[in-house]
Amino acid sequence: MKKKIFSLVLVAAIALSVVACGNKAEKPAVAESEVAAEAEAEVAEPEETPADVEEAEVAKLDLEDGEYTVEFTTDSSMFHVNETLDDKATLTVKDGVGTVHITLAGTGIINLYVGLAADAESDEANWLNYTEDEVTYDDGMTETVYGFDVPVPVLNEEYDVALLGSKGTWYDHKVKVTYEAN
Repeated sequence: MKKKIFSLVLVAAIALSVVACGNKAEKPAVAESEVAAEAEAEVAEPEETPADVEEAEVAKLDLEDGEYTVEFTTDSSMFHVNETLDDKATLTVKDGVGTVHITLAGTGIINLYVGLAADAESDEANWLNYTEDEVTYDDGMTETVYGFDVPVPVLNEEYDVALLGSKGTWYDHKVKVTYEAN
């Protein structure tokens, strides 16, 4: 990639030099070695590698490793934890990174994405896939519904989660994972 950029910069510099000399077949005013040095200077190495960026984006929670019962709430009456769980979910923390497992009310949500719907469509690698969870209602009836393991970047504050419904449309929502130490 660097060689292509360098070559393009070199060709452009030579072409500009020829134009500056009145399109004569004269030697360019700028020596090729100077152009090469300028091209090298313009093609700077990135300060962070993609792996560094990914690591920096992983939020650390201020909790010891383990499992915690938390409250998981959303801004939607259609996207919520199953009624049998009373808005409760299990937060698992490992090496400071939190993931909450939520069991939903049905099977209408087929993917989740931590972030905005506008970004989700082009970032399929980060879509969250459902699990099949079984719930038992007060009347004894059991049902298989979808659940998700959702990364938790922050506790006790809202953050963006987009959902993909069975009709193929992404929707933006706010969720909040609340934990209060006893």
